[in-house]
Amino acid sequence: MIKEAKKLSSLTQKIKPKFRLWLEYEDKPVFGKGGVEILEAIEKYGSISIAAKNTSYSYRFVWNYLEKIKERIGEPAVEAHKGGFKGGGGAKLTELGKTLLMEYKRYEELLRIAIETGG
Repeated sequence: MIKEAKKLSSLTQKIKPKFRLWLEYEDKPVFGKGGVEILEAIEKYGSISIAAKNTSYSYRFVWNYLEKIKERIGEPAVEAHKGGFKGGGGAKLTELGKTLLMEYKRYEELLRIAIETGG
């Protein structure tokens, strides 16, 4: 009995809850952890292509992810300006992009606190 209790105690110390979080709009997933990485990188570098290079995502994936947000919500999360070979291009978060980041981080923190405190 004592041996089983110790084994169970050891097991429960090693078990940790994990969660995946995403935001939905009209019951369709629209933004998750990958989106956080993408928007934070765009906010930091001011460029979709540089953001893609500094994340684990291809430019095409980043562009398609941003288009998916725009299609599902009806407005863009990023405002992009073409630069071409002369430069001058760039990207910045729209109010929607900023809100998505803020809300994701808020819910993530709430979940983290709930898990750490047991409910």
